[in-house]
Amino acid sequence: MNGLDQLPPLRDVVARFEIAPKKSLGQNFLFDLNLTRKIARAAGPLEGLTVIEVGPGPGGLTRALLMEGAAKVIAIEPDTRCLAALAEIATACPGQLEIIAGDALALDMMALASQHGATAIVANLPYNVGTALLVKWLEADHWPPPIQRLVLMFQREVAERIVATPQQRADYGRLSVLCGWRSHARILFDVPASAFTPPPKITSSVVELVLNPQPLPCQLEDLVAVTKAAFAQRRKMLRQSLKGLGAAYPGFNPQSALENAGILPSQRAEEVPVEGFVQLARQLPGRD
Repeated sequence: MNGLDQLPPLRDVVARFEIAPKKSLGQNFLFDLNLTRKIARAAGPLEGLTVIEVGPGPGGLTRALLMEGAAKVIAIEPDTRCLAALAEIATACPGQLEIIAGDALALDMMALASQHGATAIVANLPYNVGTALLVKWLEADHWPPPIQRLVLMFQREVAERIVATPQQRADYGRLSVLCGWRSHARILFDVPASAFTPPPKITSSVVELVLNPQPLPCQLEDLVAVTKAAFAQRRKMLRQSLKGLGAAYPGFNPQSALENAGILPSQRAEEVPVEGFVQLARQLPGRD
């Protein structure tokens, strides 16, 4: 455990460095070590693994990841107020914690991960950028990625969208299709608002996404275009909602494309599974 057991309680650290959670940064701190260790264990055996953590704040989950055996943690933190608290953890675990002061949205996470062998991302993501980060990672140009799995905390409603299928029509959308295409996603457990400081007004959920090294073949940009058009007008039949694709894909005929993909032109986006959207994306003609 190195010197982690000698560190002061996280609440004391936050008070000493005057790190009040900022709403503008989507910060809600977890002080319960039992809970942070549960999240760390959800990532599977960590021995020999490099873990990238986004938004560690004062380091509650960071401590837990190291306690659970992570070979190395790379903590990406944009809030300079938290850097001194993270530095104390780095001192307690020489060589095991690398701190990057910066915005994860501006980083090439796949390039970073490729430098460290077996890698996972484990994070209590800031609510205000969590979905954007996930989409960026899943839309990586080079696939399969060096990252094996993601264990991430989201608002419960976002978690439900990530894992939704056409059986959960209200939640099923573009995010569901992207996650279902390039990963196997499941909700592991919920975290009540009372576990956080300050407590948010929503329940949170920890989601595991095991990345699929060989998703069904299609071009990412084509799948993005098809799902964007389909779900932008989700109450319309697909033969209507897809008509706008003709501007980007000259010669595109929604009726014949849907039939060739095995989808009824009268169906709506929320009725089509991931496999159907992949087949539909494969029907798009070449761009200009």
